[in-house]
Amino acid sequence: MSHIRISDAARFLGVSDDTVRRWVSSGALASANDASGRMAIDGRELAEFAKAQAGTPLESGSPTSARNRLVGLVTGVKADHVMAQVDLQCGPFRIVSLMSSEAVQELGLEPGSVAVAVIKSTTVIIEALEGKP
Repeated sequence: MSHIRISDAARFLGVSDDTVRRWVSSGALASANDASGRMAIDGRELAEFAKAQAGTPLESGSPTSARNRLVGLVTGVKADHVMAQVDLQCGPFRIVSLMSSEAVQELGLEPGSVAVAVIKSTTVIIEALEGKP
């Protein structure tokens, strides 16, 4: 059973340490002391809490097999005559998409626009951070 320190839990959830402490104080999250005597949260409980807190992404209205939808703010568009790079800030995560310049124009993407990154990938690499949050 892994225990996640308050500061790491805050970083993983994209909130402040104080917000996590308020959730603990209100009973929304249970805490215990880790082996060092510091306040920590059970990893499984934090995972369930994170799933419950996750907002429902904007629906496209069309059925899709993609399950990874991240709503964010367009922070940059670099385009030439054929191709464009669109930077999207989704919480603490930067998503970069390469697409045609025509698609950027049709979607009206520009810095300050709200957009959804839909990610469908057959290869996702996950590294275990055992004891190294």
